[in-house]
Amino acid sequence: MSQADREFARLVGIMRRLRGPGGCPWDAEQTHDSLKRYLLEEAYEVMEAIDAGSTEMLKEELGDLILQPVFHAAIAEEGGAFTITDVLAAINDKLVRRHPHVFGDMIIEDSSAQVENWEKIKKAEKGEERRSALSGVPPHLPALLRAQKLAEKAARVGFDWEHVDQVFAKVLEELHEFEETMVSGNQELMEAELGDLLFAIVNLGRFLAITPEEALRKTIARFTSRFEHVERSLHRQGRLMTDASLAEMDLLWEEAKQVEAAGSGGK
Repeated sequence: MSQADREFARLVGIMRRLRGPGGCPWDAEQTHDSLKRYLLEEAYEVMEAIDAGSTEMLKEELGDLILQPVFHAAIAEEGGAFTITDVLAAINDKLVRRHPHVFGDMIIEDSSAQVENWEKIKKAEKGEERRSALSGVPPHLPALLRAQKLAEKAARVGFDWEHVDQVFAKVLEELHEFEETMVSGNQELMEAELGDLLFAIVNLGRFLAITPEEALRKTIARFTSRFEHVERSLHRQGRLMTDASLAEMDLLWEEAKQVEAAGSGGK
């Protein structure tokens, strides 16, 4: 048994101990439903570690994320549904089955062909369970990410533009329509047109190989960093943001951007 095998078995044993008699009351009380929020939180913390570029942080956060399926499997095992061994066997079998070009005789030319073949295999596996080309996108995904996945699925069956210029024109069209609804003042229409505009922008990102969810996350991080720079700068002056003019805050905002550029080598 390798060191990795031993450590994974140790983790499974620790979780069983925590859930068992004389274990941890909090761990013993958890259910699949109560753990859902932690699964999402841990996944986002892994993303934060990747963004931070810290291997130590990533190592720790990956451990926290791995704990979640082990936790869920322990709960399932207690109810007689399945075990962690069943989970591992299922994903191993799926990976082998969906990579016939690696574990079989099929020849795949590039990653695009692999994605197409993956979808074909998945559709065959699901049978009649998924009747729409859009099926299989989890409804709980963040809206931007879900929009991207739905658009990708539609594109695979030919429901798509031919060139990025057409997508950009669609963005401008939706922007103009949103502007028109703003003049009308109809809140319901404005919401609908804003949604159309966001969906068009998602498609533009897809054509440019940009993940909108990731792009927005990074923009939020930059906004937060710059805003906090403005706060700190004013605090050093013994002032609050409410004491400063918009022009003063704009100057500090630009200063924050310059600090960012210097820290990233001017990129």
